[in-house]
Amino acid sequence: MNKSRYLRLFAVMALAAMIAVLSSGSFTRTGAILSGAFCAFAPSSASASAVFPPPRLSQTEPSKPGAKEPAELVLLNGVIYTGDPQRPRVQAMAISFERILATGSTKEIREYQGPKTRVVDLRGAFVMPGFNDAHTHLASAGDARLSIDLEGAKSLAEFQQRIRAHLAEHKPGEWLTGRGWDHTLWPEKRFPTRQELDAISTAHPMFFGRIDGHVAVANSRALEIAGITRATKDPPGGGIERDSAGEPNGMLKEGSAMAMVESRIPGITPQQHRQGIEMALEDAARHGVTTLQDNSTFIDFLAYEEIKKDGKLTARITEWLPFQLPLDKLEELRKRGGTTDPMLRTGALKLVADGSLGSRTAALLAPYSDEPATSGIMTIAPDELKKMVVERDKAGFQIAIHAIGDRTNRLALDAFAAARDANGVRDSRHRIEHAQVISVEDLPRFAKLGVIASMQPSHETTDMRWAAARLGPERSRGAYAWNSLRKSGARLAFGTDYPVEPIDPMRGLYACVTRARPEGGPSWQPQERISLDDCIAAYTQGSAYAEFSEKEKGQIAAGQLADVIVLSADPTKAKPAKLLQIHVLTTYVGGRQVWPKD
Repeated sequence: MNKSRYLRLFAVMALAAMIAVLSSGSFTRTGAILSGAFCAFAPSSASASAVFPPPRLSQTEPSKPGAKEPAELVLLNGVIYTGDPQRPRVQAMAISFERILATGSTKEIREYQGPKTRVVDLRGAFVMPGFNDAHTHLASAGDARLSIDLEGAKSLAEFQQRIRAHLAEHKPGEWLTGRGWDHTLWPEKRFPTRQELDAISTAHPMFFGRIDGHVAVANSRALEIAGITRATKDPPGGGIERDSAGEPNGMLKEGSAMAMVESRIPGITPQQHRQGIEMALEDAARHGVTTLQDNSTFIDFLAYEEIKKDGKLTARITEWLPFQLPLDKLEELRKRGGTTDPMLRTGALKLVADGSLGSRTAALLAPYSDEPATSGIMTIAPDELKKMVVERDKAGFQIAIHAIGDRTNRLALDAFAAARDANGVRDSRHRIEHAQVISVEDLPRFAKLGVIASMQPSHETTDMRWAAARLGPERSRGAYAWNSLRKSGARLAFGTDYPVEPIDPMRGLYACVTRARPEGGPSWQPQERISLDDCIAAYTQGSAYAEFSEKEKGQIAAGQLADVIVLSADPTKAKPAKLLQIHVLTTYVGGRQVWPKD
């Protein structure tokens, strides 16, 4: 931006401040840019959740006498859900220099219309802040697009058939990989084995991850390449399942065990990796996700940088760093990646401290109700966890701990308490990722310690098929406890854990207000339902707060970044079942239209 444009923007902002005071808040301004045009909308309907009529777009409408400093784009005659309690809904907004310049009535915003202003008549369309997904694995989602998709397979036989269908695409000796299988959907309700992969082919090494990413199955050839035999000991923080004869059965639990095979799989090319990432970014844009708080690798961060340089980064990304790296390396990566770029920066340190409930590797305080032989797996010793949290907190890092089971959640809270005792109170905004099963007595500790509960509502509607059996009735009271945490004063930040769950936020909104399966049926632990407004807030403002960006994102208000989306219907007026039918018509990031592409 040249000097003259800066001066013009500052003059507009100063004038706006005076006018805002004189008019008692009738409108507000600051600065931003919003480019691109709306796609054609579907025909209108009279129902509350109806599709909106098409907006009218003009780039040449004349300005009125006495108009304000022209905006680059104005949106008029809409239903704009701001998330701002002072002005919860407005009709129109003006945008310049990547930020929202003003909101108000259509009459007020027309004053920002100039000869070159793009003018959109929304004709009643519903607009809201873009979703901020507080927990994703973007690169994994991209890589999954390039491998065998096993998600949704309804039986072991379908699982095998999907793999078999790809055999012709690979030469003998080439690896077959994929992800997404979920044994809880199968009549067998058990993990697959190496023998069941061997029945497909012994000419290819094979490795397939479960949908949660915490366990995987390998065939005999893959185990042979990795050197895994009956004499191989379980690695720290992981497990090698064995049959009744003591032989590895192909199932590998948690990262340290899975890495024994994964490290032998040839990598994809940088071009393929980028292709997958761009496909995942398109998926996010299609679903109105404008910010991703991402747990990938720093190599992936460098790929995001290249995509950004080419002008193809379609979501803001805050990339987490590996918690267990040495402090000097973490400092180096934070300096290299930066912490201030609004499009791409580094953020919290991420630690996976236990497994998943579906795989029975989440660490519980007592054995699983449906498998008394196990209480799950901690990937790090409690004393080491506490020591490292204190050290990294002292160095000024935000810390995000993956904790599914009630034991892991308690130990994570203990570690954060130890850091506060050792280093003093600061605005650390430490987080527990998932916070799925919490002992009832530990629920108030989130608010007391200022720990953010970074949760994924759609996990509840996926897991409710079997979670009660895993936990039993007493522990279920603290499972996916959004409302209890909210009422206790804890801050919520919502996301999806993409690609563990689809990135579609509408599934999360549905889960919040129903706690029922998408096909309907009874709610599970219905006392933990929260309102749609509270869910949207957790998915926008709450997630922004969790990455220290609440002044930049999460609302449609003067000064915030112009990350906005247009929906096919107003979710606040829709019946719960209709939420799953609402889709995104247009997504803008920093004023640039990223969905649809053209």
